[in-house]
Amino acid sequence: MPNSGNQDLADSTEQDGRASASPTYPRPLALLVGLPALLFALITWQVVVDGPLVAADERLSRVLIEPDRFSELLADLGNVQVAVPVLAVALGHVALRTRRTARWWLPVAAAILLIALVPALVIPLKDLTDRPGTPAVPPGTGYYPSGHTATAAVAYGCATLLLLPLLRTALARRALVAGCTALVLGTSFGLVRRGYHWPLDVVASWCLCAVLLSALWLFLVRTTATAPPR
Repeated sequence: MPNSGNQDLADSTEQDGRASASPTYPRPLALLVGLPALLFALITWQVVVDGPLVAADERLSRVLIEPDRFSELLADLGNVQVAVPVLAVALGHVALRTRRTARWWLPVAAAILLIALVPALVIPLKDLTDRPGTPAVPPGTGYYPSGHTATAAVAYGCATLLLLPLLRTALARRALVAGCTALVLGTSFGLVRRGYHWPLDVVASWCLCAVLLSALWLFLVRTTATAPPR
């Protein structure tokens, strides 16, 4: 009987250890993923049926649009030629810093996959919605959602998520997050101000990228928690 009691205690301790080692996710995570996905679906539906949200969007665009050189420069932050090289430099730094850890390549590969998913998701959506552009751009369709916004959000967002664990101070981490936010918001403002996109094009890309980056964050948490020691 004593041996049985000791075995039960050992089993209980082992289970507790496994439970503590398993990554746990806060309940608000469902909102973090579900709410943007729901909002994206709502906006897309309104664009497809030319609903009242689209009319309000066009009125707002007429108020905000004022093409100038500064807004054009901000919009350029979402160019592939700008955002992707920034991500590449960040991934190279992460790879160098973590190359001696187990499965160091997984986060880097996940970020590369995510940025590759942007055109794979955005281009079919542009074809599906076939939304015309603002009066500030040449006649044409395929402006929803904003590819420049999605490129900026995913590229700068991936770089931030992978660099955060390497920073030692809370001040540095806050500065990195603030810098990423400023880049994405600056790109978004430039696109709307210059008239390259309607506001809803940009908001929809925010929602889509919130889902993608949340998925990457979950993957990074699980990969870190389950990585075997080397």
